[in-house]
Amino acid sequence: MRAMILAAGRGERMRPLTDHCPKPLLPAAGKPLIVYHLERLAAAGFREIVINHAHLGEQLVAALGNGDRWGLSIVWSPEPVGALETAGGIRQALIHLDVGNDAPFLVVNGDIYCDWPIQPHALLANDLAHLVLVGNPPQHPDGDFALTGDRVSDKTDDFPSLTFSGIGFYRPSLFASLTSGKAAKLAPLLRAAMAHSQVSGEHHRGRWEDVGTPERLALLDTELRIGTSR
Repeated sequence: MRAMILAAGRGERMRPLTDHCPKPLLPAAGKPLIVYHLERLAAAGFREIVINHAHLGEQLVAALGNGDRWGLSIVWSPEPVGALETAGGIRQALIHLDVGNDAPFLVVNGDIYCDWPIQPHALLANDLAHLVLVGNPPQHPDGDFALTGDRVSDKTDDFPSLTFSGIGFYRPSLFASLTSGKAAKLAPLLRAAMAHSQVSGEHHRGRWEDVGTPERLALLDTELRIGTSR
């Protein structure tokens, strides 16, 4: 199974840190955020990784290269200034992710820290996606979706909401309606699939951090350093 790390965002909320450094290269406990993903993907047995980039993307390429130091093969998917949103970025990278037979692939947001045990996931025949959901953090109290059993649906008043972690498995056919090179959001595609009960999910109750601001990055940095020193 192949995997993709989303690394093309501008990181507006992280400014001024991202004025001169792409968000995934910002360090926590002395290590770039994106390297934590690369290490965990390699440990889980993934070998072929696609990374998209836009803002200061040349720094990402220079820092990570072809991935051989982690035992990985990195393929780069450049995007225009302003990037293509999540679904647009995945659609453009499908040429590197689609291995035929509508086989699913893993996508991970480059600006999160999470201890979810990375492993390949086999989607049910009719499913287009599988999402890893987490409890709602203080900065996102209303959540994104509801989880009933292993089915994900749009949130309603009938079920508690959870937050999408930024970790998901997708079939190429989920993006069939999109045009390569055009910006597109992921949520509308997921909600359309949810309406046909084609999205499964799980609730990860372990650690998850949306490293979206300098303050949250500093907190993660402190926590990781304390944990490392124990």
